[in-house]
Amino acid sequence: MSRLPESLTIGQVAERSGVPHTALRFYEDRGLITSERTGGNQRRYARSVLRRLAFIRTAQRVGLSLEKVRDALGTLPDGRTPTKADWSRLSQEWQVELDARIDALQRLRDRLSSCVGCGCLSLRSCLLQNADDQQAVDGPGAPRLKPALEGGT
Repeated sequence: MSRLPESLTIGQVAERSGVPHTALRFYEDRGLITSERTGGNQRRYARSVLRRLAFIRTAQRVGLSLEKVRDALGTLPDGRTPTKADWSRLSQEWQVELDARIDALQRLRDRLSSCVGCGCLSLRSCLLQNADDQQAVDGPGAPRLKPALEGGT
């Protein structure tokens, strides 16, 4: 088995990481990864970008936005590749957000069961379609605009 070169083409990175070329360019545009350019303006990535991509994809799988991932990667000194210790530290910081998402999904699940059970799917009373709607008591449509429209405008 041959050793992976220190500098990889976009095709080699895509093949090794399973991340499409388009996503690599997107990540680069967003500052998540970097590349060097050859004299012919071709991208060359450091081999360490593979670990960085694994970090990005894993963070996305647990539901983190690319903005949060970029911010997390920005905390690493000199843009270095994340280590196991980095992941541990960052995952602790994300714990509160992930717990809040889990709680919200559990509440959604519980409301979904009761909504499907009643079968109404009423926009006036459905907690899924119309949660916390203060205007529902005024009826459908745009009740605040109705008086102005009826006044001859």
